Amino acid sequence: MTRKGQSASSSKVDPDATFKIVEASLRDLWRVVDDLSRIRAPSSRFYRVTIFGSARMQPGERLYNEVRDLASQLAALGCDIVTGGGPGLMQAANEGEQVGDPDNRTRSFGLPIELPHEEAANPFVERVYKHRTFFTRLHHFVRLSDAFIVVRGGIGTSLEALMVWQLCQVRHVYDKPFILVGEMWKDLVQWARNHMIHPGRNLADPQDLSIPFCAATIEEAVARIRDHKAQVDGAGKRKSRSRRPSRRPQSGG
Repeated sequence: MTRKGQSASSSKVDPDATFKIVEASLRDLWRVVDDLSRIRAPSSRFYRVTIFGSARMQPGERLYNEVRDLASQLAALGCDIVTGGGPGLMQAANEGEQVGDPDNRTRSFGLPIELPHEEAANPFVERVYKHRTFFTRLHHFVRLSDAFIVVRGGIGTSLEALMVWQLCQVRHVYDKPFILVGEMWKDLVQWARNHMIHPGRNLADPQDLSIPFCAATIEEAVARIRDHKAQVDGAGKRKSRSRRPSRRPQSGG
């Protein structure tokens, strides 16, 4: 029913105009998101390592035990552990944090995403931040972490690894170790060298292919984190001392 004097055709919704309004609103929304993403998170007094890996590994499998041991050693160094919060190697890492931290000094984070086959975080996660989109989840990984370790995984793990690699390349992430553990990632880096580096027509800068630290064993990965954490802790102590007010001698009465 139309108002008196108003034609039926003029009351119809213009789909083109509606689409333009929605499109403009989405552009404005993304502009706000981009602006907020440029804000640097304050330096944390906790050193946090994200571990990416397959959701398909089962407890008791060799790789599950190795990743649990990796996270246990990192927790013993005083590192918080961050994962996707799901099963498989994510659970192994969260479990390892608890094994390596009997005094409860570190924390185990999980960033699960709403998927039909992953409804809840694994039982070893202490702090859960649930996400609806991969975009916000990936961004949260980057905001939380001081280092990234990638173990064996599939398409999702590859997405996470390549995203961190690309952010390191463009310096949106810097001074954060990006460690690839195992032959499959060593092969990926070699594939990139074979297909992206050609005299006169490089598809990537050769230096970009040196960004990942390829570790053959978890011991190499732990050693790399230990060295970087010592540097970060040392820089934090020097900064803290520099901020202390100088003691001025009191004048005599």
